[in-house]
Amino acid sequence: MELVGYARVSTREERQVLDRQLDALRAAGCERVFDDRGSGASADRPGLRACLDYLRRGDVLVVLDLDRLGRLAGELIRLVDELEARGVGFRALNVDFDTTTPMGRAFLQIQAAFAEMERNVIRQRVREGIAAARARGRKGGRPRRMTPERLRYAQHLMADRSRSVPSICHEL
Repeated sequence: MELVGYARVSTREERQVLDRQLDALRAAGCERVFDDRGSGASADRPGLRACLDYLRRGDVLVVLDLDRLGRLAGELIRLVDELEARGVGFRALNVDFDTTTPMGRAFLQIQAAFAEMERNVIRQRVREGIAAARARGRKGGRPRRMTPERLRYAQHLMADRSRSVPSICHEL
């Protein structure tokens, strides 16, 4: 039996969160740890795919928090069902439950529903924040580097035809 860890963070800025997860998984005895950087709702998680391919009968998949495995209730339950069918155990360090009992399965479903709800609340807050910023006149993205004045200047230089496009670009 081998304890195999899986860690996930949503953004690159969460390096300390990833380190905290990796430390906890290693402290729990995980001999091998896989990780991903990206949304728990995304299907594109190469670390999770590699982890699932690595697991063998009798192994235990360990995560720090249930929502690190995924934020969609149906997906979490499907993953745990797949693990059980393969004879692989599952353990979340911050939650104490056993998915082989009816109470443990019910607890997993409740936790999965809360993880999905949290994801939906985050998405709603982001949408509201973007809408509020737009209402204040803020546009998304980086500030434009080409101001109307610079554009007119570039057009003036291009009309002269004495300079090459690369030299104009370099000047701007």
